[in-house]
Amino acid sequence: MGTPGAGATGRRFGRQSVPLVVLATYGIALLAWVAVVTRWLPMPGAGNGGTGMSAPGGPEAMALSNGLSGIVLYLVMWAVMMVAMMYPSSVPLFGLYYQTLDGTTRLGKATRVGAFMGTYALVWALTGVVPLVVNAVFPVATVAREQSGLLVGGALFLLAVYQLSPYKNRCLKHCRTPLGFLIEYHQPGVRGAARMSARFSTYCIGCCWALFALLVVVGSMNVLWMGAITLVLSVERLFEWGEWLAKGVGVVSAVAGAVLVVASML
Repeated sequence: MGTPGAGATGRRFGRQSVPLVVLATYGIALLAWVAVVTRWLPMPGAGNGGTGMSAPGGPEAMALSNGLSGIVLYLVMWAVMMVAMMYPSSVPLFGLYYQTLDGTTRLGKATRVGAFMGTYALVWALTGVVPLVVNAVFPVATVAREQSGLLVGGALFLLAVYQLSPYKNRCLKHCRTPLGFLIEYHQPGVRGAARMSARFSTYCIGCCWALFALLVVVGSMNVLWMGAITLVLSVERLFEWGEWLAKGVGVVSAVAGAVLVVASML
């Protein structure tokens, strides 16, 4: 496979191909947001209208208290959340992957892009196991009722440390400039698309996991926090000053975390 520059690639494949990928990505993300906001996704124990779904540790506690069915429904819910939050900032990644495909039919391209996007969503869906395991050992809902300030303050400190770390910066660079990765690790076929996507997804998780840790602490189905975190991770990945925003979020989180911890101890 060749290594065309971004401008040459765009000219080669024309202006009509990539927008289809863009529209599909935004369309899927929009449907996911609608599902989350309107509570289309059922959760065991949420028959009261889902009033506990936005509380810290609420969805995880409901899932764990309802056995295997609760865990499965939680992972489905988490998968839809991840699509809603991660797909908008992944439009350049999916579009560039489409542009790197050559020597195949439109159906072949669509199949590979589908495998790439699907694997990306699957990997993010599997990260939902982590908050379940954490809540099984450390009941966030109970701690939040007793020590809310200390819990959120600690989560903000964790976010601050990671946002300012070299590893965050390394992962963010990959997420901000995916073309080099796509060219270097290109693999042919549908299986190759899935393997590439799985590998790239690890960088995305490395870039954003601390933001999602904070989300679980403040309420994984809290739509306002979901929107705010989606905005932050999207700006980090899509705008030229995204790296500065990442550092700024780290500084602000450190200050906010200190204030909450001190206030909770007074």
